[in-house]
Amino acid sequence: MVNYHASVVSLVVALALACTWPGPLTAQRAVSESSMGNTLTLAIGDETFVATPVDNRTASAFKSLLPLSVRMSELNGNEKLFRLPASLPTQPSRPSSIQSGDVMLYGSDTLVLFYKSFATTYSYTRIARIDDPAGLERALGPGSVTVTLAVRQGK
Repeated sequence: MVNYHASVVSLVVALALACTWPGPLTAQRAVSESSMGNTLTLAIGDETFVATPVDNRTASAFKSLLPLSVRMSELNGNEKLFRLPASLPTQPSRPSSIQSGDVMLYGSDTLVLFYKSFATTYSYTRIARIDDPAGLERALGPGSVTVTLAVRQGK
């Protein structure tokens, strides 16, 4: 009789654990949830660009500010910039070259969107990179431009 009760208890415990075990559906859901919101959109006029943020505190802090619509000013014929209302955490480095589509932080509060590639000696903190920057320069145009940044929902 004791063996019977022990077997029944073991079976009940095993079934309970099986029901709560993180199986394939739970694992898939976790992957989907972690990748959701892991891209950004930059809307410029009629164009929308998708950017992948880097994995750092600066990008996380920046994403917490979104959605955000900003008027970016022209600088040097290769970038647009906007001074954020608050400082973000920084991890500056000297990238030696800038690529079209880089989204970076200059200092602790200046958002910079580069639309041309060039060599640099300045230090920046990486925030994101536009996945396909083709057409970015044309979309930004000359002078100041409004850019709406948001966390992309879904895949």
